Amino acid sequence: MTTAIEVHGLRKAFREKVVVDDLDFSVSRGEVFALLGPNGAGKTTTINILTTLTSADSGSALVAGWDVRSQSTEVQRRISLTGQSAAVDDALSATENVIMFARLAGLGRGAARRRSVELIEQFDLVDAASQRVRTFSGGMRRRLDLALSFVVTPEVLFLDEPTTGLDTRSRRALWETIRQVAGGGTTVFLTTQYLEEADQLADRIAVLHDGRIAALGTPAALKSRVGGDTVELHDVRGTLRRAIPTDGSIADLRRALDVLDAEGAEGTVSLRRPSLDDVFLAVTSPTHSSLPMKEHA
Repeated sequence: MTTAIEVHGLRKAFREKVVVDDLDFSVSRGEVFALLGPNGAGKTTTINILTTLTSADSGSALVAGWDVRSQSTEVQRRISLTGQSAAVDDALSATENVIMFARLAGLGRGAARRRSVELIEQFDLVDAASQRVRTFSGGMRRRLDLALSFVVTPEVLFLDEPTTGLDTRSRRALWETIRQVAGGGTTVFLTTQYLEEADQLADRIAVLHDGRIAALGTPAALKSRVGGDTVELHDVRGTLRRAIPTDGSIADLRRALDVLDAEGAEGTVSLRRPSLDDVFLAVTSPTHSSLPMKEHA
């Protein structure tokens, strides 16, 4: 089976508020799939349904080949979830936390200790390995929480805003870890508030808006659909004075510069490429429905 997650017609409402509305998508094995959206768009609810923490009102979802509603125990055996807050025991040390999780996952005493050494080093917690978690900073707690998710490599790893609270160095170190996990065959389902994170990690991205998927595709494809490269002229105050579309080729860049030169333009020239910020703003604006942002079947 090449598909790790299959979702069809998924819907969830809390009282009168529809949070997830008729979702349809699939995720391939070994893929890093990012789910983006404004606060309240339905990202965490979607993860909660897929990890069996809550039930959908209608629709269906298979994770690792098992139905999340009728075969929840089988799903739970094949996944790992890291939520938005650190789920660690404050009274234990970092090492003790990892060993405890490893033993609960079925590892023997020696294997659990060896795994704890590997993960403590991997997540840069060596200097704090013997300290009680209650003394940890927010970033340290987050790294430990993430380390626990890797005690046993799951078929599908769900990461709900995993780098919240991490500094830039720790965030980038985690990106590399996620790449390694996906490279080993684990499917990664990621939600994040950091668009750069999705751009760096994801093979494909879905953008939720009002509980529906408003955009779906590779980062490059989504960015290409909101426009091409643009040569921009800014004055000394940084104000945009002129923007000339270009296909990005050397010949077309020369053409754009010739246009500015013929106009006697003065200022600073830069090449601007569409970003995920542009995609995000385009599909979450009132006019997003006019944009062809979804993949073709």
